[in-house]
Amino acid sequence: MSLQSVRQFFADHAPEIDVIELSQSTATVALAAAAHHVEPGQIAKTLSLKVKNEVVLVVAKGDARLDNKKLKATFGAKARMLSCDEVVMLTGHPVGGVCPFGLENPLAVYCDITLKQYEEVLPAAGSIHSAVRIAPERMAELTSAKWIDVCI
Repeated sequence: MSLQSVRQFFADHAPEIDVIELSQSTATVALAAAAHHVEPGQIAKTLSLKVKNEVVLVVAKGDARLDNKKLKATFGAKARMLSCDEVVMLTGHPVGGVCPFGLENPLAVYCDITLKQYEEVLPAAGSIHSAVRIAPERMAELTSAKWIDVCI
């Protein structure tokens, strides 16, 4: 179970961080922002991309958009979004609950610099009803993420 793998990740690596579970869906940025009473940008969305033959996760602020030119310059090739089936198979998380924690397979994680404007962000936590409150720098540290500039 995806939520369980995220709980285990935090139990092993950051037991001070609690997984928040809500009764309402937080599967989209708008739903998550409303449920957690934060601005949409504070929701840290995790995008699953395939670049050449590598799958990568890019975590960005909720209201940011990917810039294809910046993506290509950063990764050296065009990127495409994974299909829903590919997302579940490769991350172990359902669409709407994808996060860089407790992954089914080891994947490269990148954090967009847009997240740095916040002291705290809320990425999903492996389900469409869960999230964590975390400092962007701590999230990058826990996931061995590299900071990149690929959003506008």
